[in-house]
Amino acid sequence: MADPKGFLTTPRETACTRPVAERVKDWNEVYVKGSLLPIISKQAGRCMDCGIPFCHNGCPLGNLIPEWNDYAYREDWSAAAERLHATNNFPEFTGRLCPAPCESACVLGINQPAVTIKNVEVSIIDQAWDNGDVTPQAPDRLSGKTVAVIGSGPAGLAAAQQLTRAGHTVVVYERADRIGGLLRYGIPEFKMEKVHINRRIEQMRAEGTKFRTGIEVGRDITATDLRKRFDAVVVAAGATVSRDLPVPGRDLKGIHFAMEYLPLANKVQEGDFMAPPITAEGKHVVVIGGGDTGADCVGTAHRQGALSVTQLEIMPRPSEDRPAAMPWPTFPMLYKVTSAHEEGGERIYSVSTTHFEGDEDGNVQALHLVEVEFIDGKLTQKPGTERVLPAQLVTLAMGFTGTDQSNGLVEQFGVELDERGNIARDASYATNADGVFVAGDAGRGQSLIVWAIAEGRSAARGVDRYLTGTSTLPYPVKPTDRSLMV
Repeated sequence: MADPKGFLTTPRETACTRPVAERVKDWNEVYVKGSLLPIISKQAGRCMDCGIPFCHNGCPLGNLIPEWNDYAYREDWSAAAERLHATNNFPEFTGRLCPAPCESACVLGINQPAVTIKNVEVSIIDQAWDNGDVTPQAPDRLSGKTVAVIGSGPAGLAAAQQLTRAGHTVVVYERADRIGGLLRYGIPEFKMEKVHINRRIEQMRAEGTKFRTGIEVGRDITATDLRKRFDAVVVAAGATVSRDLPVPGRDLKGIHFAMEYLPLANKVQEGDFMAPPITAEGKHVVVIGGGDTGADCVGTAHRQGALSVTQLEIMPRPSEDRPAAMPWPTFPMLYKVTSAHEEGGERIYSVSTTHFEGDEDGNVQALHLVEVEFIDGKLTQKPGTERVLPAQLVTLAMGFTGTDQSNGLVEQFGVELDERGNIARDASYATNADGVFVAGDAGRGQSLIVWAIAEGRSAARGVDRYLTGTSTLPYPVKPTDRSLMV
């Protein structure tokens, strides 16, 4: 145990964010660089090293949290990084982007503020990079087996790195022009600067992983060709089909899916555009969808100079305290104020969009909504609650419905789908097609980055066993175990 009295004597303290007036003028990460290190050792000392550390169960990766908390408390950053990497390939991603179900499961959180696990995690890995402790881990020998990984999001990258380190020759195929998937083009710079992706890609290249961008499996290369070239295939293509809003006026110009809007802002930061083709500048913006993707749209609109930003959510406003129906150590649905929400805008709950209206040129100008409530489990409109919002830009951030089937990938591989429309797989992450495995959102459905990495690691073990008959890679999370899904 790091500090036997730490949880009694040290209050919870989190990372400092830059002033709103400053950060909305740039795209750098919102946190004050270096603000964590002076406080993080004491924060790690709040960990009680519980006899049964429920944080392990709360984390799909099974992170060894009490162990690296102890090392962080003692400022042994190299040892902390080793323990962190034992279960997580990319802690700099999860430390910035994961909603931290581990903290919801922290035993201290039963009656006190939980340990700042996420902040400790990102501090450890940032120190590891600064100290030169993150180095390529090339395999001692090659197996002679080849694996294709389709998709370079967190699931695909985790699977690729694990399989490369196991000695297989791995090629990652990405249909976009850069590696990273939603990490690259779905996550704004102010949440995670892309330097974190770039240096991991360089590490993986040094280990032997090969990357092919601008190639869409199903269109640019067929599944048949891929299976001829490789001994196994991992499908980690994500759940990229956006949920639509089929209401009158949907075809007006200025209404876009979040994943049409957000990547263009990121491409500006990559140097592809001087200005984004879709911008919020000088416009009233409405974001439909109250989740993290919606919040990303809100923060992006602020930085582009929107006149106003309004975020709509069909569900009631969550409680600020843990609901009785979501007891510890489950992951509760709570009212969350992200950095984007701190920057301004309005959030409206329990409303549904009825239709859009536009001008004579077909541009959206207004959004009509109505308040709703659930009666006997049925969503019902409340009479007399209709209202109109000005809207020259509308982004649809209502989640995703499954893997893209328009490119022929699913059909060409001949893989079966489950009852939820995801690619079906067994406990080893194998599909019904011999030698074809699936990991991440493509098999699980829309979920968290921490689940994507966990599934990529788990699928890698399944592939390794398929190719060699055995595996020394970490034991997988079972895809059928949905008890931890958030």
